[in-house]
Amino acid sequence: MSIKTNTYNEPSESNSPRFGPLPESEMTEAQVKAARELASGPRGRMSTSGPNIVLLRCPDLMSRTQKVGEYLRYSSSLPARLSEFAIMVTARAWTAQVEWLAHQPLALKAGLDPSVADDLAQGKRPAAMKEDEAIVYQFCKELHETKAVSDATYKATVDKFGERGVVDLMGITGYYTMLAMVLNVARQPLADGVSPPLPVLPPLA
Repeated sequence: MSIKTNTYNEPSESNSPRFGPLPESEMTEAQVKAARELASGPRGRMSTSGPNIVLLRCPDLMSRTQKVGEYLRYSSSLPARLSEFAIMVTARAWTAQVEWLAHQPLALKAGLDPSVADDLAQGKRPAAMKEDEAIVYQFCKELHETKAVSDATYKATVDKFGERGVVDLMGITGYYTMLAMVLNVARQPLADGVSPPLPVLPPLA
């Protein structure tokens, strides 16, 4: 069964970005402090095209949420291959192009089969998933589509990853859903010359 996806970016009156650049010279003291705090962490820099540059309009919110993201991306109990795959499932569910472009290469570098990424991009259940990837996919798919998970899916997930793994997987799904919302509302643009990697898919009947 294919994962359902939203269709936020179907043609509209305007697809122009809603948030302009925010150079340091135009930042408030609180924004500069928040941006430098993020750059001093494991990310190493403050991206000018990702969701945090949008969230920086509210530096208190960005400072708090980026710490959550730092844990989920770099310190969760799930290996990078699985956490990045869960992020990709979220990006596909929300047709979050920037999120996909940021995390698909990280997933492949961590060992995800490229064919799994290709199938997911097309809204298909990936055919070549490993056992642990299939568990992550099913958990995330159900959570996005039904806003819950079945007993069978919960049991498979907790048996494989433990209760901490379940909580980390919920955290990854929730945090990157928030970032997908930010990116989609902001209409964050892709780099010049980069085509959207995710086709817009119709919802399933």
